[in-house]
Amino acid sequence: MLAYITTRSLRNRWRRMAATATLAVCAAGALPLASCSPDEFLTITDPDIINPNDVQSPAGANAVRLGAISRFKMATSAAPATGADTSSLFLLGGLFADEWINGDSFIARQEIDQRVITPENTFLTTANRILHRARFNAELAVELLAQWVPNAPAWQVGEMHLIQAYVANILAEHYCDGLVFSDVVDGREEYGSPITVVQAFERALAHANDGLALTFGTDTTSLRVQRSLQVIKGRILLNLNRPAEAATAVTGVPANFAHNNAHSATTAINGIWQYNNNARRYSVSNAEGGNGINFATAGDPRLPVCVGGTTGCITQAIKDDLSSPIHVQRKWPNSDSPVAIITGVEARMIRAEALLRAGNFAAALDTLNAARTAVTGLTALTDPGTDSARVSLLFRERAFWLFGTGTRVGDLRRLIRQYGRPQAAVFPTGVWHKGGNYGTDVNMPVPQAELNNPNVDQACLNRNA
Repeated sequence: MLAYITTRSLRNRWRRMAATATLAVCAAGALPLASCSPDEFLTITDPDIINPNDVQSPAGANAVRLGAISRFKMATSAAPATGADTSSLFLLGGLFADEWINGDSFIARQEIDQRVITPENTFLTTANRILHRARFNAELAVELLAQWVPNAPAWQVGEMHLIQAYVANILAEHYCDGLVFSDVVDGREEYGSPITVVQAFERALAHANDGLALTFGTDTTSLRVQRSLQVIKGRILLNLNRPAEAATAVTGVPANFAHNNAHSATTAINGIWQYNNNARRYSVSNAEGGNGINFATAGDPRLPVCVGGTTGCITQAIKDDLSSPIHVQRKWPNSDSPVAIITGVEARMIRAEALLRAGNFAAALDTLNAARTAVTGLTALTDPGTDSARVSLLFRERAFWLFGTGTRVGDLRRLIRQYGRPQAAVFPTGVWHKGGNYGTDVNMPVPQAELNNPNVDQACLNRNA
């Protein structure tokens, strides 16, 4: 709700300033008296605000639903075709973890990469804002569909619950205790109070359960939404340290399932392609800070990577900041490449982790290897022999399967919370590649803009994983 409240406060400030200017002009006699009514000025139509009365119809309810889907795409895998820089947590989270390293000169992005994040960070403020916009649109769509389209297909309502569950979960995976979920009730803003990460996960779980309580059909679209809700529920339950329940949640999700975000070269382009392959602001990381995975040089077919300036890669050999090399992902090679944000492979990873936690690593290994058989060039894994190495193997598999889709920070924080690993053994550490040392942040602070909320007096309740 940061978006609504911040935008509203700025808009009201602008109106007050404009009204003052109008009065001054009128007092000077520069405008006819008929044009000098401050009340009339303040009631002008604001074209960027949707009046609730304008969506009180079946068509309006559907428009809000479609708007929620569009905003959700922009908050995850897409970027504006206009070139506006709106990196989502898919990129910023990977930069904070070990998927990407910084390739430009923006200080706000550098502090994310270096793990020394300030609440004033503009990129994280934007990422937070667009996620809340998608969440709020989805919440409003549920209400409008119930009122105006009570016989809407269950998948349409379910998809709105999916968006709310997904947003609450990804925010909790990335940000610190102190998350704020504000709302608009009866046309008035209702400020939320800071909650813990665990409470945010519980909120996400409630949305997933609300969606799964619906009666879905057996058509392709219905199954896409139902299975997506199952996987997101499993993801949330893993975050809540309930692995057995997580495995149960994803039962029946086929291995080849994919919830794809489509992209267009003229509207919402693939954001990962835009900021890595095209703008070169991010470079695929390689064993970053000692603890990071060797994404760039592993030669893993799940994540094809090339070096800029070489045959078959992009022509530029340097990053946006003029340093080299630039490692370029080829998993999404074009501006309109779709991104699978939820998959059946993740369901397999959830089941494998539940088996590992239950002490049955043999079955977990079989599950991991069953997933690998679908990719040419992957050989079977073997038992590394120790509990610690088995955990590392599992999380490495997750890292390659789910690269670039917003899960890595949540995984690293779970390694600290649930597996007892110190942050210095999980996140990149030591000398940062642009000079100085990595910091010790294990999460992102709630944006300073939330301090406009009278219920918020600090960016984080704590900075624990």
